[in-house]
Parts: sequence; structure tokens; C-alpha cells
Amino acid sequence: MKKLRLLVVIVYSLCLVVSMIFYYKKPTYAEDAGKLLPTAIKEIRSATNEEVLAKWVKTENIQKGKISIAGMQHTQGGHTLFPGATLIDMKSYNKILNYQPEMQQITVQSGITWDQIQKRINPDGLALRVTQSQSIFTVGGSLSANIHGRDIRFGSLYDTVQSFRLLTPQGEIIEVSRTKNKAWFPYVIGGYGLFGIILDVTLNLTKDELYQIESQSMTVQEYPSYFIEQVKGNTKTKMHMARISVAPETFLEDMYVINYNLATNQSKIKDFNQLNEREVVALPKALLGFSRYSDVGKNVLWEAQKKYLLNKSDSFITRNNVMRSESQFMEYEQPGRTEILSELFIPVKEYPALINDLKKILKNKNVNLLNITIRYVEKDEQAVLSYAKEDMFGLVMLINQGTRKQDIVDTQSTVRHLIDATLSHGGTYYLPYYPYASTEQIRKSYPNLDKFFQKKMEMDPNEVFVNLFYKEYK
Repeated sequence: MKKLRLLVVIVYSLCLVVSMIFYYKKPTYAEDAGKLLPTAIKEIRSATNEEVLAKWVKTENIQKGKISIAGMQHTQGGHTLFPGATLIDMKSYNKILNYQPEMQQITVQSGITWDQIQKRINPDGLALRVTQSQSIFTVGGSLSANIHGRDIRFGSLYDTVQSFRLLTPQGEIIEVSRTKNKAWFPYVIGGYGLFGIILDVTLNLTKDELYQIESQSMTVQEYPSYFIEQVKGNTKTKMHMARISVAPETFLEDMYVINYNLATNQSKIKDFNQLNEREVVALPKALLGFSRYSDVGKNVLWEAQKKYLLNKSDSFITRNNVMRSESQFMEYEQPGRTEILSELFIPVKEYPALINDLKKILKNKNVNLLNITIRYVEKDEQAVLSYAKEDMFGLVMLINQGTRKQDIVDTQSTVRHLIDATLSHGGTYYLPYYPYASTEQIRKSYPNLDKFFQKKMEMDPNEVFVNLFYKEYK
């Protein structure tokens, strides 16, 4: 009897200890780069191999669990987060599987960064066709957002993909291309991780080239005709970007452009083809910091940026190096504040009219706008959630804001006004950023959204792959 009592006490004590451990266990929180959506998740698992990944997906199907997928988490609208979900971190899933320089193709696991690919292909005189201006992002994340960049000849990332292998919501592995399982192609690219896990991707590459930089200053009103005649109409111009002033003295009036023109003597590329590593960032970081807190700082930063870029005219740079701009100077850590991106797409001919509207809105709103970068994207409606209904300028806006509820409400009000103005001129906006847009605005911008969600339910009826973006707008 004593032994039985002792056994009961031991079992009871163990159960009590275990229950207390679970009761007091702190939830695991994750957040994306915007730091406005801290989310209590089930756990974080690091991707190892496809067999393990397939097992995880099948298990979540049986147990009615949820999965979200993360790379560098620079999408800022909860695209990699969901309450109670298992977050699969893909960054360690980063091998080069097959590289055929003679065919200008490479097959990589989706967690690899563009930087890792560049370091492999640069010695062979090859370059990426499309990627962002920085090389810090993962391939899988870039595919999920169907990104665009400075190249004005290749369009969005969609066109540079030869094929990919997908781990479906049922845990099956399929090959997807424009001929095999092609129904998946326009939903997965630009699908924000809602249709499965991209395992590996075969990308088409291009030759690395030597460019001569051409930069000049102009007004907002001059830009569209300049772009059509001098940039798009010039076959030697391969890449392009522009910035518009947010400095009070020249607010949304002054701008400068940078063209990357094919150099006449391509044999000189050997003198410039070493990949740029981290540059000295102390001065630009200090100037950007100054601009965050004063109008004087914004004026000083704009004049310094413009002078620096105009002085770079006639200098040389390779294609690969254009695609790996320095980003360290933009890193920002300030308690109670964060920086978000918002991007508007506007038909080329409507650009001056939109800028006039934005000027009126932003002068009447208390928003700390730090930068507007302009890129060009050709019409491309292949992805179901395509943002390029016609030839568009993309206006990427960097906004400094507080993290309090009222700060979020204030920024949301401003962004919604900006989106309304853009829609009134036949434009749209980009989905990877904080979900400030209303349900009416997103459906007007993306008329295929309900079709996208219907296909999601067809291909993932148990809703295994989810995120906050899906929760917000479905």
C-alpha cells in the first residue's frame, strides 16, 4: 500500500511539473522586416532536405495544422507569418544543384541568396537577368513576390524562370514549367507562399556586361518623354533607375536619372568584374539618419545624393555589380519606430499627373517620407496577381513611422489616399508590403484576386499554407 501511494505521488508530481512547464512556456514570436506584426507561432523549423519537408507537410495535413514559409522576411505584410503555424525557415536550404554555364542556366535550392549565385557565376562571365537592386534576398522569396529590378529589357522575374520543383500542399513533389503541370506556374510565382514550397528553381542567365553610367538631373514633368525617347528608345540602355526629391526645397519637383549603357569596348570588363563587397557606409548612413529627423537633413541628403550620382557619369560598372547595391547603410534600429516600403505602379504617360496628386496628399499629411526610387516595368500579365497591366513606372517609397497603434492608423490613412490617387490614373500597387490597402482597393488593383483565392482552395483545400496576407484579404 505504501508503495502504491508513493507511486501515485510520483506520477501526480510528474504530471504537475509537465503541466506547469506547458502552462508557463513562453510562446514563440516571429516578425518580418517591418516589425509591425509580431506573431505568436507554434515553432520555427529549419529546412534540411526535401524528404523531411514532405513529411512535415503531410503531417500538418493530417493534424489540420498550418505552415508559413520564410526566407529573409523582407516582405512586410505578414506573408511569412500566421498565428499558431509552423514557420519553415528556408535559409539553410541553399545549395547549387546544377550549373551549366555553356547553356546559361543554373538550378538552385530556393533558400539560396542572389549573392551566392553571383559569386558562382561571375567568374564565368555570366550574370542574372532579373533581381532586386540588392543581392541579400532569397530566390524563393523573390519568386513568391515576382520581383522586378533595374533591368528594362527582361521585365519581371517570371520570364527568367525555366522551371521549378514544388512541394504541393498534399506533400507531393512535382516539376512545374510552361509545359509540365503548367496550371501551377502563374499561381506559385507571385503567390506569396500560399501554393506550396518552392524546392529548387532552374533560372536562365545572361552574359555579364560592362556598362557606362549616364546620369543627369531633370524635372518631374520632363521625365516621361525623356524616358520614352532617350532610355527605352535607346537599345544601348540596358538598365535604368531614377529618384525623385523628397527634400522640402524641391519636393516632388526635382529628380535625377541613372542609365546603364552598354560600353563600346566590352574587353575592358576584365578591369571591373570583381564583385563589389561592402563599401564604406558611415557617411551615407549618417546623412540618412540626419534626414529622418529634420527637413534640413532631407535637403542636405538630396543635394549630396544628386551630386554624388551626377559625378559618377561616364564611370564603368558591370551588370552583376549593378545588381548588388549596398544596403547596409539603410539598416535601422530605433525603439518604437520602424521603416516600411510602399510601391505604386503608374502608366508612364500618367506619371506627371500622379506626382501632382501625391504632392497635394503628402503636403497635407504628417508622414515622414525618406525616399522615392523609380523603376520601369514592361507590361506583363502572365502571373495571376500581375502588377504590370501596361508599361509602368514603379515608385518605391520609404516611410519612417512609429509602431504605436495610432502611428499605424495615420500611415494607413496616408497610404490609402496614395493608392486611391494611383487607381484614379489607371495604376495599381505592390502586394509584398504592409497591408494598409482596403479590400476594395486590392480588388480594384488585382481583379484576379478572387480567382487566385478560389484556385488556392482548389489546390490546398485544407489550407495548410497560410499567412497573414491571406487572412487579411480572403
